[in-house]
Amino acid sequence: QVHVVESGGGLVQPGGSLRLSCAASGIFFHIEDMGWYRQAPGKQRELVASITARGNTNYADSVKGRFTISRDNAKNTVYLQMNSLKPEDTAVYFCTAAVRRTVVSAPNDYWGQGTQVTVSS
Repeated sequence: QVHVVESGGGLVQPGGSLRLSCAASGIFFHIEDMGWYRQAPGKQRELVASITARGNTNYADSVKGRFTISRDNAKNTVYLQMNSLKPEDTAVYFCTAAVRRTVVSAPNDYWGQGTQVTVSS
């Protein structure tokens, strides 16, 4: 079984910063891509940022220059540093990990339960 758990959400004022963390645990061979999605009330879930095992990153246009994704492969952990936060960043943020359970198996996506980020004065 693979577990993905996020932490670090909360309430922050506009212009402030938050750092989200997400750790994958369990028995598996390797984690491929890891990423962060978000879902605001009444909206579809959208990709915020992703990072490959080698560290190649991808960002949504709306967060480029403000958010930074990084990962620690030794800890099976991915981070999302969010700066210059705006009210429109308010959403539930979900972490995902593409996990290869064995050396011969294809990767499957595992999701965390989500963490609330609220940007408001």
